[in-house]
Amino acid sequence: MSTATMLAEKPEYRPSEDEEFMNERQLEYFKQKLLNWKEDILRESRETLVHLQSETENHPDLADRATSETDRALELRTRDRQRKLISKIDEAIRRIEDKSYGYCEDTGEPIGVARLEARPIATLSLEAQERHERRERVHRDD
Repeated sequence: MSTATMLAEKPEYRPSEDEEFMNERQLEYFKQKLLNWKEDILRESRETLVHLQSETENHPDLADRATSETDRALELRTRDRQRKLISKIDEAIRRIEDKSYGYCEDTGEPIGVARLEARPIATLSLEAQERHERRERVHRDD
């Protein structure tokens, strides 16, 4: 295990703006954070699959059946969103490995540790994300 891996795994470590941006320790910290997030999502998906397989009962009451179907549809929609999230997590891990993680796709500027801490899959700086959202609103109103 590398020194950066051991240091990043210490629970008291938190990346800070005072360090060199995206040094080995920060990269390992975010990689572990992303891998843990992905594992949590996969575990929840497995639990949902077991739950959906065990819940195959046919409810005689129409209202109970409708509630059950609505719950199932909501679960499946949630899992689909999480499937898309996993692909974004995988993409972020790929960026960590090629050392492009943490830099804005539009400007090339650092995204910032605080933003990455809150949204580790972020690909745009806060300013670039706000510009992107403003453009979306303008075009959506057309």
